[in-house]
Amino acid sequence: MSETGTDVVIIGAGHNGLTCAAYLAMNGLRVRVVERRGVVGGAAVTEEFHPGFRNSVAAYTVSLLNPKIIADLRLHDHGLRIVERRAQNFLPAPDGSYLLTGEGRTRASIEKLNASDADRYDSFTAKLETIADVLRQFVLRAPPNLVDGFGARAIRESFNALGTANILRGLTLDDQRLLLDLFTCSAGEMLDDTFAHDLVKALFGFDAIVGNYASPYAAGSAYVMLHHAFGEVNGRKGVWGHAIGGMGAITQAMARAATGHGVEISLGAGVREVIVEQDRAVGVVLDDGRSIRAKYVAANVNPKLLYTRLVPADALPAPFLERIRQWRNGSGTLRMNVALDALPSFTALPGDGDHLSAGIIIAPSLDYMDRAWQDARRHGWSRAPVVEMLIPSTLDDMLAPEGRHVASLFCQHVAPQLPDGTSWDAHRDEVADLMIATVDRHAPGFAASVIARQVLTPLDLERDFGLLGGDIFHGALTLNQLFSARPMLGHADYRGPLKGLYHCGAGAHPGGGVTGAPGHNAAAAILKDDRGLFGRGR
Repeated sequence: MSETGTDVVIIGAGHNGLTCAAYLAMNGLRVRVVERRGVVGGAAVTEEFHPGFRNSVAAYTVSLLNPKIIADLRLHDHGLRIVERRAQNFLPAPDGSYLLTGEGRTRASIEKLNASDADRYDSFTAKLETIADVLRQFVLRAPPNLVDGFGARAIRESFNALGTANILRGLTLDDQRLLLDLFTCSAGEMLDDTFAHDLVKALFGFDAIVGNYASPYAAGSAYVMLHHAFGEVNGRKGVWGHAIGGMGAITQAMARAATGHGVEISLGAGVREVIVEQDRAVGVVLDDGRSIRAKYVAANVNPKLLYTRLVPADALPAPFLERIRQWRNGSGTLRMNVALDALPSFTALPGDGDHLSAGIIIAPSLDYMDRAWQDARRHGWSRAPVVEMLIPSTLDDMLAPEGRHVASLFCQHVAPQLPDGTSWDAHRDEVADLMIATVDRHAPGFAASVIARQVLTPLDLERDFGLLGGDIFHGALTLNQLFSARPMLGHADYRGPLKGLYHCGAGAHPGGGVTGAPGHNAAAAILKDDRGLFGRGR
């Protein structure tokens, strides 16, 4: 059975697919979104994992969601409400010291650790913010795309390159040097040169390794640190927050926005194959054998998954296929959600307080993070892991019964594939016990307070959400997989090697995180091709 009458079919109802769908429908195209799972949202979903306890299953916190997308899709009108953490980050150390950041807290907390670091913190964050302000201008536009020959696409990309140059012209020479360092250097190197105290370095260093299976001393890790500085909540830059109802509240609001403009969303509709005719993508075949034909196909899936599992190999240029097979995945993360019968009490800062609404980072030094990565490479997971814990029920009483709580544990440096070749299924509980014990060492009694837990290894993240190797970014944020090289030189403009095929997921610029930007930008490319001067009906 073949269905027709659709302008665009989008593979995957994650937040980027829904964003792309909404923009296309707002501009008059007929859009169909097909989703393998039984719920919209991809990795940004809220589910009950134990009776009475709900939490964000995979993606777990808000900051990078672009404010223009929130406004354009009127997400607040569709029920989205985002609140700030009362404190931003809390880093306890084994010696009983701690760092607590947030408005009115950060400088005083750093001064207790090292007075000179407080001044350095102000200077360093101001420099990062200057760079982030400039790079924010690139988030909702395609990067310059390298193309062969001379023609309409080459002309278009020449104008794009000029626009990029004009934006960068706003940076001083010193800022341009810093930008180069941030794209190429290690975060550890920069932080060691700037700060004295381990906890201050760790505050920034965590952002360099979160979702990044690498040492903080790996070249390019400074960019991952910068990538996490782009965010804002309710107009306040650099702030992290929580969506009331969990991350699923974001994608439910997006789905309402999309369907309000006529988008059709089909759940339980996995894609088996992209239909290719005469070097053009013309639709998809679903797992049940039905086909949906469309003028354009947009894929909100990992590029490697798209081109090695869904697109027939003989339809692709051999050099493209060979290179996309080398697309590097694996962010080295394990996700846990736990139901608690009591709030934890940390040795470094006992009792209840605003610090329990913060991102609680157990990674007291850059050396600790480096050892965790080295250990994971040898053993498969770190014996002293990096853990960020959030307790969203301190901000949102919809998530747990009265007097009880839910916590997210985002655990870093577990190998995407175990070095001895065994399956993650054989080690899930062992590693989950270790993660809980790691928190318990800083907050005695935490382990005893755990009523239930949901554990997602890298293998589970791949099976459940299509995150190859558990990669939350749909591909590592390395220099050869960023900007004009995401997902590949020549295809940074959201257009694949086949006519009519587009990339609207995190494997396209600007990369991972719950931003909505790849979906927004891919929609612009589709609309330009459908209506514009340089490629009508591409």
